[in-house]
Amino acid sequence: MPMLIIGGGPFALSAAALAGDRGVDAVVVGRPMGFWSEHMPQGMLLRSGIDWHLDATGVCTLEAYLRERALSPKEVDPIPVELFREYADWFRRAKGITLRQDLVTRLTHRDGTFHAELDSGERIRADVVVAAPGISYFTRLPDWGGSIPSGRASHSCDLVRFDALSGQRVLIVGGRQSAYEWAALIGEHGAARVDVVHRHPMPRFASVSWTFFDDYLEATMRGSGWWRRLPVPVREAILARCWEAGRGTLEPWLPARLDAAGVRIWPETAVVLAEPTVDGGPVRITMSNTQSLTVDQVIFATGYAAELARVPFLADLVERIKMRNGSPVLDEALQSTVPGLYLTGFSATQDFGPFFGFVKAAPASAALIMRDMLARTG
Repeated sequence: MPMLIIGGGPFALSAAALAGDRGVDAVVVGRPMGFWSEHMPQGMLLRSGIDWHLDATGVCTLEAYLRERALSPKEVDPIPVELFREYADWFRRAKGITLRQDLVTRLTHRDGTFHAELDSGERIRADVVVAAPGISYFTRLPDWGGSIPSGRASHSCDLVRFDALSGQRVLIVGGRQSAYEWAALIGEHGAARVDVVHRHPMPRFASVSWTFFDDYLEATMRGSGWWRRLPVPVREAILARCWEAGRGTLEPWLPARLDAAGVRIWPETAVVLAEPTVDGGPVRITMSNTQSLTVDQVIFATGYAAELARVPFLADLVERIKMRNGSPVLDEALQSTVPGLYLTGFSATQDFGPFFGFVKAAPASAALIMRDMLARTG
């Protein structure tokens, strides 16, 4: 029976490519770069460098794609999201990956075999499953978010087309990269006013080198269970370093765009009350600094928290997957407590480190899984 790979994003494509390179029969089910196409806006700029790619063999890299297109690194710095999507399509073709554009709606495990039911009605059996659930399952909202009328609020990953916000008053809750970048894009799309509110101080705007991820990923490949075996102080220091690079520091090209769009920023401020002015109408926001705003739309750029139980196709297996803090407990090769079920990407960050939530870790993830699979099958 073939190996089943669920997903069409970076981690799934990396696994599918390496499976093909190693002669493993794999069926890949998902939408090609689904989250990237459906939950990232046109005009978004990535924070990664050109050394981030999908190929565990190091051949079909983003740099190779740029060379084929006669593009220099300077021409694509920062990298537009559209370019990386194009690279992923090129990678898929170069690696001969056939992607069934369908969705797995249910996954069960009986007598050592996985049974997948697809949205199309098709059924697939497999001995091994690699699943890379997208982070859209894991959106996080503040407690008061439910008080806003339907149609007046959305998470940033669910609002990626901004034309309808022209002339609107928009409040963005959150203070990291997505909050500020959405603010710039929405202002550039003609919003009447854009406010950003967050509880922490103003972030720093500066260029960040992500090369320190390389050492962590190399250590992960060299040492079985490297992350979980680190002394707690060392893990905490790495977490702090990743936090400072990814959340405490934002891209240096943002301030000029925010200023040009007239974005107003309210740091060290919380929302204390949100209530509609009329039934289903604009929302009245009261902040901790006693200021009030009337807004037409609230966008929550409030991040993500792994909660595997929210992944619909895993509903039948959740009770058999040992979890901690909402994340699966994984072995040294990303295998869950259901034998043959590997879970990677954002779901793996608890046991493998925060860098497994980034595309940079996709090739390493594929290598770990394939090495374990081939060792088990001889």
